[in-house]
Amino acid sequence: MSAADLALVLLSALLHALWSLAIKSSASPIGFNLLQLAPIAALACALPWLAPLGELPAAVWALAAATGLAHGLYLYWLSRALTVGELSVVYPIARSAPAFVPLVAVPLLGEPVSALGALGIAVVVAGMWAVQLDTGGARAAAPDAGGLRRLLLAPGAGFAWLTLVASIGYSLVDKAAMARLAALPWQGALLPPAVAWYVILSSACALVFAPLALRRLPAGALRAQARGEWRAALVAAAFGLVGYGLILHALRSAPVSYVVAVRQASVLFAVALGALRLRERPTRLRLAGALATMVGVALVAAS
Repeated sequence: MSAADLALVLLSALLHALWSLAIKSSASPIGFNLLQLAPIAALACALPWLAPLGELPAAVWALAAATGLAHGLYLYWLSRALTVGELSVVYPIARSAPAFVPLVAVPLLGEPVSALGALGIAVVVAGMWAVQLDTGGARAAAPDAGGLRRLLLAPGAGFAWLTLVASIGYSLVDKAAMARLAALPWQGALLPPAVAWYVILSSACALVFAPLALRRLPAGALRAQARGEWRAALVAAAFGLVGYGLILHALRSAPVSYVVAVRQASVLFAVALGALRLRERPTRLRLAGALATMVGVALVAAS
């Protein structure tokens, strides 16, 4: 994994942590995510003049339909999980993709994962879980088996597991799509392939997510939330656009297993945001988990 790709994915991790914090802090995660789709819909209307869509082969449009379905379900299940569950419950499950993506990416995409890279992925996952399992505050020394069982069966955990499945699916599809887009000439385009693909997949995502979300919102709730949170939703949408655009750009050359693993550095940023913005006091276990995540990211980069 190159230094440039590593920097892009780490910046994306920071933006993802801020994006997740904005969703959890909103009055309604489902309504907030609907508001985020509005600026993307406006950009989608201008996409035919900004990118050579006519040059895209049928296979790319098929991948767009597949990733739109996966992203739409991901956004819906994540919204449901954050509505009923705590962030410390939802986050470790939904972000566990590094443990599973290599199991599919290696045989399906033929990507090599070295022994050092596999070790780095494992350390990232272990560190991420150590940070998030520390739900007992400053008094907690280590999570026991009962605490782990309660965490996995807590409210929102079921939707978090579904979110994990969707994230694995769209990670693999987006990797395949970016490999195909990288081979196209892409001449005369005002948008880079990664940004254009994000707008395409977001448009397809909206077709899946919006009907599901509107069924869960009371009449008038979205208008009321828009009046108070449209600015925050606009900022979050910008974070999502830039953050996932960086991921897509990295996927053009870096293995998806490594990209997904390094992006879990968002756990580090979540710990920092908790300390700075929420005045949380990290325990030794949480700091050790954050350090383990850093070590895992370094191993992936070195591999």
